[in-house]
Amino acid sequence: MRIQKILVLIFTLVVFFSSNEKVYAQDKRYIPLGHPKFKDTLIVAHPDTTFEKDIFDVIKSIFDKNYKESKADSVTTKPVFSIVPAVGYTLQTDLAVTLSGNVVFRTAPNTRISTITINPAYTQKKQVIIPLLSNIWTKDNKYDFIGDFRFYKYPQSTYGLGSHSKLGNENPLDYSFFRFSETVLKQIVGNFYAGLGYIFDDRWNMSERGQLNGGESDYKRYGPIARAISTGITFNALFDSRDNSINPSRGFYASLQYRDNYSFLGSTAPWRSLIIDVRKYYKVPAESDNVLAFWSYDWLVLNGRPAYLDLPATGYDPNNTTGRGYIQGRFRGAQMVYLESEYRFKITRNGLLGGVAFINAQSFSAAPGSGLQSIQPGFGPGLRIKLNKVSKTNIAIDYGFGREGSRGLFINVGEVF
Repeated sequence: MRIQKILVLIFTLVVFFSSNEKVYAQDKRYIPLGHPKFKDTLIVAHPDTTFEKDIFDVIKSIFDKNYKESKADSVTTKPVFSIVPAVGYTLQTDLAVTLSGNVVFRTAPNTRISTITINPAYTQKKQVIIPLLSNIWTKDNKYDFIGDFRFYKYPQSTYGLGSHSKLGNENPLDYSFFRFSETVLKQIVGNFYAGLGYIFDDRWNMSERGQLNGGESDYKRYGPIARAISTGITFNALFDSRDNSINPSRGFYASLQYRDNYSFLGSTAPWRSLIIDVRKYYKVPAESDNVLAFWSYDWLVLNGRPAYLDLPATGYDPNNTTGRGYIQGRFRGAQMVYLESEYRFKITRNGLLGGVAFINAQSFSAAPGSGLQSIQPGFGPGLRIKLNKVSKTNIAIDYGFGREGSRGLFINVGEVF
């Protein structure tokens, strides 16, 4: 328990010493893939975008010689709907076809923007993915309601427990997954929020094919079951002073989630976990638009024995972005410690194209009660294409490298962190 106490202390200290920072912008996590009817997502200041271009400015200027850029319009209390088809790619899914839908609004003037997003997808690997995500801010930003509802039909390989696991131990799994999660955060002071949540995770029809090399799998040794339910209460704290949550250029973010799963609520087994997510952003050089960003994501099982697929794993964070350079689920274990740094820079003066260079490191334990194993690094370059110049939303195209020849293309809408 010593490492958990140290991490909680660090979280408390960084929030305390950062509490004098001002909020620069609204907290808008989800952006539609199409060209939104709105552009201004900021509360404090409207950025000067006179000389900046996004991908839609370029496309319209090619096909419409009389095209003139329209002025940015603020989001009001009137909902704005956007539904756009899209194509994505990850190592886990290969090609994926999705219909991206988004409702954006303010519950009151001068309140942070609220969003409801649904992105159903069908992938080349015959996976069905239906996430419904919401982030609703009340008047004067007194409360934040965060919802996460998901259904997956999800064939996926696992490679064993711990960061010593080998690619040759690939074991194809299959399962279905449903999540209901709702969190309510109340403003305590300034940018600091705290609150409670409820989470219900149900995985069923879980089965393995077995290791392709013929060996006995960690999944089998851990204790395979056909169905696992994990349900309980979460205790949450949040500090967010970022200037733009979609693509921050300065500020600080820290969140803590303590999760307690109870048998009397229906959990297959009781267990507790802690997630600490800390991010910091600097302009380097100070007068430029280039950003040096740091991210720490630590996910720890404090006690109990979660089902195998409930254990922390690569790419299992809420936005599925940890561990570029490795396939989702490549490493798994009861304890996960993760660090990443990224340098973001402009390629063109108008901001249409940008680049990044990133490096990350992750370490996992094996089953509960075991210690952290070797550190597994990842690194690579990336390209950024401006999708929306005022919200600073980019299409992120990265190529990551890892150990044992692991490599692959990663495409996202929005920055990785």
